[in-house]
Order: sequence, then structure tokens, then C-alpha cells
Amino acid sequence: MIQNYIRDIPDFPKKGIMFKDITPLLQSPEGLQAAIHGLASALDPTSFDVVVGIESRGFIFGTAVAHHLKKGFVPIRKPGKLPWKTASEAYELEYGTDKIEIHLDAVKPGQGVLLIDDLLATGGTMQAALNLVRRIGGRPVGCGFVIELSFLEGRKRLGEVPVHSLMKI
Repeated sequence: MIQNYIRDIPDFPKKGIMFKDITPLLQSPEGLQAAIHGLASALDPTSFDVVVGIESRGFIFGTAVAHHLKKGFVPIRKPGKLPWKTASEAYELEYGTDKIEIHLDAVKPGQGVLLIDDLLATGGTMQAALNLVRRIGGRPVGCGFVIELSFLEGRKRLGEVPVHSLMKI
């Protein structure tokens, strides 16, 4: 069902890349509802306490899943966007490095955490997010994605944390 709402954009953001555009999914009440319900049903909701979303599209799906399951939401952001004390983690990109941050008090020690993002590609961003959650005392119990580019094998970088994706390419 989700596949019906994903648009392919060739050569974006650069030549040779087939971009998976989720905008039609977000525009469709049925598609968006299916994505939120699919992500929310990935794990037993009693196994985690909060939902973490990674900037920026992880915010869209993560807050909706948190609301649907009556859980709190924690943002992981790009550097300099969070106003209080943070922990940060650098990760590799194909063209360099990037960094993400989380508030030091965003997750209580021992809390179960479900991490959400729109896309799993190489797994670098989610691996960094998992490291951050662990560093501040959280216990990752699963990762959810709308789309997984399985040929890039990003799932392998996430270790033993269960991974749920609604659509695999």
C-alpha cells in the first residue's frame, strides 16, 4: 500500500540517484494513516517509553507515532538547534561527515526507546542516533522506517536492535 504513494525522482539530488519522494504519502490521508499505523504496530508499545525522531522527516512520522501510542517524543537534531545541554555524535556520509545532537535529559536512564526515521540507506544516521540514546542512558528497543534501501545493507550497521520497515527496495 505504501508503495502506491512513493514517487521516484530521477537524478535528485545528483545525477545517478533515484530519490524516493514521500510527499505524495504525506498528502494522502489514507497513505499517511497507513504509514503511521504500520510504524506504530512494529513493536509492542509496552516495550518502550518514548519515541525518538531524527531531523527532519523523522519528526513527521515520529511525533505521529508517539501521539498515536500516547508516548512522549524526543527530537534528535542537527548541531546548534537544541537550546540546552547536548550530547553529539558524528557519522560518515558518502561525501564527508555530519553530526546530530540530543538533549542530555531527553531520555531517562533505562527508558525503552523506539527510533523513527523516513529512510534507512547506509545506516550511518540511525547508528549515530542509537549511540546517542545509549550514551544518555536510553535502551533502544527498535527502529522503524517508512522505506529501506536494502541493497545498501544499512540494517547491518544497527546491530541487534530490531528493524522494521514498511517498504523495502
